Amino acid sequence: MARTSSSFGFMGRFGRSHDLRELDKALRAADLHPMLVPEGVKLATVNLMKDAEGGEPPDHAYPYVADMLAFCALGANGFAGANGIERLEAVEARLTEAVETGDGLDAQLVLLALHAKLLHPGIIEEYGISAEEQ
Repeated sequence: MARTSSSFGFMGRFGRSHDLRELDKALRAADLHPMLVPEGVKLATVNLMKDAEGGEPPDHAYPYVADMLAFCALGANGFAGANGIERLEAVEARLTEAVETGDGLDAQLVLLALHAKLLHPGIIEEYGISAEEQ
């Protein structure tokens, strides 16, 4: 399946691509305003999703990714306050697995958030996340 290009739009004349609109919608639903996430991070995120899916991700994949980005940016308390304990526990389990395995979409999202300086200091400390070679 051919991969479509993502687009930010141009001077209000050409609209944002479907994938970036879906990610923005999912970020809002996870209580992370899309304006707080740099456009380059969003573009990298949708490209990571496309790589993981082997093509265009389905619309239901965006909330899954948005939860990880929101957790990384808001921290545990901020995420739980907006999304509830059940979603917090699910995303914490995903982060724990990502840190342990160091592989997969979640691990790539955490590394992206770390390099973009979006990773909450409490998350860095609690999970011992760093980008150093081992």
